[in-house]
Amino acid sequence: MYLGIDAGTSEIKTLVLEEDGTIVAIAGVTLTVQRPHPHWSEQDPEAWWQALNQAVGQLRSKVGERWSDIRAIGLSGQMHGAVLLDARGEVLRPCILWNDTRSAEQCVTLTRKAPQLHDVAGNLAMPGFTAPKLLWVAEHEPDIFSRIAHVLLPKDYLRWRMSGEMVGDMSDAAGTLWLDVARRDWSDDLLAACDLRRDMMPSLVEGSQASALLAPSIAAQWGLSDKVIIAGGGGDNAASAVGIGAVNSGDAFISLGTSGVLFAVNDSYRPNPQSAVHTFCHALPNRWHQMSVMLTAASALRWLCQLVGCDESTLMTEVEQLTAEQRDHAPLFLPYLSGERTPHNDPWAEGAFTGLNHATTRAHLGYAVIEGVTFGLADGLRVLNDAGTTLTQCSLVGGGARSPYWAQLIADTLNLLIITHEGGEAGGALGAARLAQLATGADEALVCVKPAERHRYLPDAGRRDVLQSRLQHWRLLYRQQVEARRILS
Repeated sequence: MYLGIDAGTSEIKTLVLEEDGTIVAIAGVTLTVQRPHPHWSEQDPEAWWQALNQAVGQLRSKVGERWSDIRAIGLSGQMHGAVLLDARGEVLRPCILWNDTRSAEQCVTLTRKAPQLHDVAGNLAMPGFTAPKLLWVAEHEPDIFSRIAHVLLPKDYLRWRMSGEMVGDMSDAAGTLWLDVARRDWSDDLLAACDLRRDMMPSLVEGSQASALLAPSIAAQWGLSDKVIIAGGGGDNAASAVGIGAVNSGDAFISLGTSGVLFAVNDSYRPNPQSAVHTFCHALPNRWHQMSVMLTAASALRWLCQLVGCDESTLMTEVEQLTAEQRDHAPLFLPYLSGERTPHNDPWAEGAFTGLNHATTRAHLGYAVIEGVTFGLADGLRVLNDAGTTLTQCSLVGGGARSPYWAQLIADTLNLLIITHEGGEAGGALGAARLAQLATGADEALVCVKPAERHRYLPDAGRRDVLQSRLQHWRLLYRQQVEARRILS
């Protein structure tokens, strides 16, 4: 059996996979995000480690006597986070997360200091990426910066706690802006632009390769053999791609988690930074992927539920009871609660409801939120198309994949066949477990199959005109927001 660990923003999720690909058990422990100042988003790495130990304990109880049969562990994790360690391995400050936008000015600095950035890293400098965060620390916390000996990404910090080895993988490293994405190696020039060196970075392996062994002390604590292999693993979306079987050129999926992602696999390096499309290494060798990313997706629905005082299931039931007329005249929602990446690269973008009146209910707001997120995905599809990526269908994964109503809305808006799969909500944890299996020598063609289909959602042509009309109005609202900011500044 194989253990998959997904270090997400809202949860540490663990999963055990059988040799034949059957999911044996899943367990998770929730996390919180600290926002001490506007545009800040942080977590304590120690909280990840404590949550992981709790999740492993829960999973061990579920699996029972077969727990010790686990042969390998795979890791998936939220990307771009900056875990800063001193020479003794002590964490110097809370991890600055992927949806932290404080380093907008440092993105300008990095682009000026590294004019080759776009060609080498394949991406625009955005506040969510790791490199601008280090420039921010250097400027605002110089005492901390001077003590940095190692920089790790979130899942790689957990690997270090599990094994004592500082190792990363290509897909996660591609999100730092320090990787030569075509060559799949650290760029000394890009590191130097941030006053960093190669020896401060983890060594790199492919996601399906062995990276380390479980440390004897942790193996004893967890009830596992110290011969258990830890695979390279992957960034959360690349790992999710492995889990959903999106491993060959032309495969694609949408992830509805804390963020919203449209992910397309390529067999070559195809950067298109000018439209804020991300180009990263895949978690498997000799493959890359293009990705549009919106910073707030299913998390916008959780945010609204907290505001109106109900759970997501209750709100979605009320949304589904709206008539077509109520739905088509609902408010519009800009989902930019944490700024936005694709296609705007705008850390100052703000969330907004437009079209409220005395008849507006929380169901109307709920519909506006899922529609606004879906419109954000449509923007992502548009720029992927502009970059030469043409899609006819997409798998749907992540927590949002549990809602048939939302899946149909995505199909209608994007005019794509949307497919959900058994275990699709497992996301990166399933892909991590599959990468663990590959690290033991298993055949990729047998491991990385697409899970059984749960449902297919065909676009409803009768909905297209009204959705396109609302989408055009929605896009206008963002342009008006930008113009208002320009006037007020």
